[in-house]
Amino acid sequence: MRYRPLLSDSARPSTFTVDAMDENGAVQPTSIAGEHPLTLYVDKQEILTLMTLGAAPEALAIGFLRNQRLVSSIEEIVAVQVDWDVNAVAVTTRSGLVDLDKKTEKRTATTGCGQGTVFGDLMEDIESIRLDEAMRFDEATLFGLLNAMRLHESIYKQAGAVHGCALAKGSEVLTFVEDVGRHNAMDKVIGRAVLTRQDLTNLVALLSGRISFEMVLKCIRAGIPILAAVSAPTSMALELAQELNLTTVGFVRDQRLNIYTGPERVSGVGT
Repeated sequence: MRYRPLLSDSARPSTFTVDAMDENGAVQPTSIAGEHPLTLYVDKQEILTLMTLGAAPEALAIGFLRNQRLVSSIEEIVAVQVDWDVNAVAVTTRSGLVDLDKKTEKRTATTGCGQGTVFGDLMEDIESIRLDEAMRFDEATLFGLLNAMRLHESIYKQAGAVHGCALAKGSEVLTFVEDVGRHNAMDKVIGRAVLTRQDLTNLVALLSGRISFEMVLKCIRAGIPILAAVSAPTSMALELAQELNLTTVGFVRDQRLNIYTGPERVSGVGT
């Protein structure tokens, strides 16, 4: 059997019901998204506190550590244990993380909802990454995948206030999650992929919101060659995507889309 770290299974309810007064003065029970602080500890050392929906916290921790280059493989992790009584997730590693203090001393607050954090030099070693240039994806398939992701958006439909992220292969959505921050959602889907040893280099990442710099950075670090979203990219996102040849596709909705970078990977355009 493939190695798997010891994991808790500690998801919190994604929505809560509160009373809200509508425009007519009537009080109605209304669903709202849950939001909880979750402090990440690695080998008993506090790293940071994430604001999260509470679903799949173990995958969130693994994906965050992977995307921050604090761990390189699932074999480095012995256990991921979540305790909501103290709003904490404790990660135990096999041999400790090398130069952890140095890697976490520099922090950059990102633009993601819930404000994410990136450790270290944003561009360190990223120029050495080579994304799959041979991968191709059909335009019609992208439309179908973004529509499928919208059908998955159960929490958003109930309560709003969340973002969705998915990973897809071919015409199949492999995994989909929602969270109060898009950076958390991306960390979660990548964390799940790391757990199952899914090859990320032939997948498409799908977003329910905008393509920000941090989303492009996470995709490139994971080796994902195509990023598609229902909204628009930012200028820094496109500069990085162009430099590292990440295909970015925005405004994928109503049978329309904009290909900003890497158009050679998207076939069927204009047919």
